[in-house]
Amino acid sequence: MKVLVTGANGFIGKALVRRLIGTGTIADQSISRLDLLDVHFDAPLHQPGVARIEGSVSDHDALRRALAGSPDCVFHLACIAGGAAEANYDLSLEVNLKGTLHLLETLRALQQSPILVYTSSIGVYGRLPELVTDDTPAAPTWTYGYHKFIGELLMADYARRNWVDSRTIRLPGIVVRPPANVGALSAFMSDIIRELAAGRPYSCPVSAEATAWWMSVECCVDNLLHAASISAGRLGAQRCWMLPAMRFSMGELVDGLADEYGPAVRSLIKYSPNADIEERFGRLPKMHVPRAEETGFKHDGSIAALIKRALPQTSDRILQSTGAH
Repeated sequence: MKVLVTGANGFIGKALVRRLIGTGTIADQSISRLDLLDVHFDAPLHQPGVARIEGSVSDHDALRRALAGSPDCVFHLACIAGGAAEANYDLSLEVNLKGTLHLLETLRALQQSPILVYTSSIGVYGRLPELVTDDTPAAPTWTYGYHKFIGELLMADYARRNWVDSRTIRLPGIVVRPPANVGALSAFMSDIIRELAAGRPYSCPVSAEATAWWMSVECCVDNLLHAASISAGRLGAQRCWMLPAMRFSMGELVDGLADEYGPAVRSLIKYSPNADIEERFGRLPKMHVPRAEETGFKHDGSIAALIKRALPQTSDRILQSTGAH
């Protein structure tokens, strides 16, 4: 199987690439070629069968080179994140919308109908009801959400015409992101875990009662690979799922971190709510998405499991830095 990952140097992209290189398979099929596309790469990679192409998904020449291998499976992760997209409409238009359309058109020209896993976002929702289900309609309220939703519609139409075999998943808050500023307004969800686990004080921009939808990056990769592995015969018209994320409050997260790293965690947190951030990311309701669960998508299972998978090598860090036992 030949595989292409766009946005391969991003947070989720790096985790996916590590897994693909580590296992060398998708759905028990060996990966014979792995092409990685991004505007830049942080470090050299010398791995047989892996090629890196520097350039934007909206760059015709870069995308042509990335697709030269005629991939059997594409993971389309490249995007401009929510806050950055809202602040720079032209950039979001170029990457999130035109880049996605250009990818679809280039794949259409190959006439091979490859598997195409597209990462959409909870940004497609606007004001949410008390319960989000498989049938809750998208009603975006900002540029990022509009462009992601248009991408979803394009994926469905190109699949309808058998030009691609698309599978779209709406991502919740994926943790733990690195501290780099990529314009994600939900970055506090990663910051609070990373900082408290490292024994550093943290001022949280939402209240202790604020609720969010959470998923570790490793669980996210599990779901990306599952999306690529679903038999085409099981799909039909239903090709978009809200992932079954966990829902819990900041206070519950801090309790989980205290259980993992020691009670000193609780003395490190201060809440300084920002009304806009709390409104957009801190009032997420309950979720019931049985279609996604029946299709095989999963969440982390518990706060403890999420923390361990999000920070797999940080056990005892808070103990070492604070002296707590």
